Amino acid sequence: MARPVVAIVGRPNVGKSTIFNRLIGDRLAIVEDKPGITRDRIYGVSEWNSKSFSVIDTGGIEIDGDDVMLKSIRMQAELAIEEADVIVFMCDAKSGVTQSDEEVAQILFRSGKPIVLAVNKVDNLSRHDEIYEFYSLGFGDPIAISGSHGTGIGDLLDAIVEILPDLSDDDYDEDVIRVALIGRPNVGKSSLVNAILGEERVIVSDIAGTTRDAIDTPFEKDGQRYVLIDTAGMRKRGKVYETTEKYSVMRAMRAIERADVVLVVINGDEGIIDQDKHIAGYAYEAGKASIFVVNKWDVVDKDDKTMHQFEKKIRDHFLFMTYAPIVFLSAKTKSRLHKLLPVVQHVAEQHSLRVQTHLLNDVVSDAVAINPPPTDKGRRLRINYVTQVAVKPPTMVVFVNDPELMHFSYERYLENKIRSAFDFEGTPIRIFTRRKSDES
Repeated sequence: MARPVVAIVGRPNVGKSTIFNRLIGDRLAIVEDKPGITRDRIYGVSEWNSKSFSVIDTGGIEIDGDDVMLKSIRMQAELAIEEADVIVFMCDAKSGVTQSDEEVAQILFRSGKPIVLAVNKVDNLSRHDEIYEFYSLGFGDPIAISGSHGTGIGDLLDAIVEILPDLSDDDYDEDVIRVALIGRPNVGKSSLVNAILGEERVIVSDIAGTTRDAIDTPFEKDGQRYVLIDTAGMRKRGKVYETTEKYSVMRAMRAIERADVVLVVINGDEGIIDQDKHIAGYAYEAGKASIFVVNKWDVVDKDDKTMHQFEKKIRDHFLFMTYAPIVFLSAKTKSRLHKLLPVVQHVAEQHSLRVQTHLLNDVVSDAVAINPPPTDKGRRLRINYVTQVAVKPPTMVVFVNDPELMHFSYERYLENKIRSAFDFEGTPIRIFTRRKSDES
């Protein structure tokens, strides 16, 4: 189910990024030690009172060029308005209401979106009276918060979840494979949609970012039903989208959440850049089955080693997604296109695969016998048993004598043994370690 989106908007230096980090907590820390995932975050997930929502930090959105500050703030606010279901308008108690605040307020008024007004840097009770002047902005009761001390964050979250919309899930049947195409502008996502469908359903242009809307396109092939979610879509054209690379990440996130399989489309002619890693990292973190699709392979100068060399580059750049298969094709000429959907179907099956507990334990027991866990200060990890608790992605819980003794490298060793035994191609595997007494 797609999560509603909350954007944090405000002029510079009001503490947007600090509050962003407070709202998402340490949810992203789990993957920080995975090599190859960029740490530059503007998008995270928060949960409060059993409601989950995505958070955008517009403070992390850099506008290129020599724009004056107010113009830059306006562009960031407009971008957030376009994407968000709820907007947190942040101000600073220390500086009071400024001209920039009033400028942002006017934009937000016109948006018609639900607004929560948060006044940051209310670090002690003596400052609380300073929030009253913010009533003049016309957004009702300001919520006093302190990013540095964490006070008022619960009140802010209460206010957010109270006005979050209920996003109904799509009505596709369980056997329909939902496929999202993600990638930076101009890698050929829309051309690939057209090639798969065999007809010109999506506007295609050589100008990056010309698709007007994100489109769901159902179709059937060889008895399997699919839905293509084209993330190239733009509801609104303008300089803000053309100058903000991270825009494509924000748009991709919503499609990733709804997808079963994510096609990470790479421009074979241009090669791999950091933004490709940034976008692919979100598919990994969302736990989705993934396939690298190297498009425009028809225009690449090739010999018998070219494909192998490009595969090695992908593996070197995307160390956190070694499980994802790679398909080389050309959407323009349809060369090798027939190879894509069978791979999509295979990784979708692996993503929803459930392994019986006794088979899983046989594999782990053999793995431990071949390579026993190392000792740590004279103590050795003892694995009692393993069970799979979820699919999409396959999620395993390993019950042990002491979770602290499970080293990251040994967890990776177990994951590799599980993969080799049951395939799981194309899907991440989540492994959680629990003390055996925690079982009940």
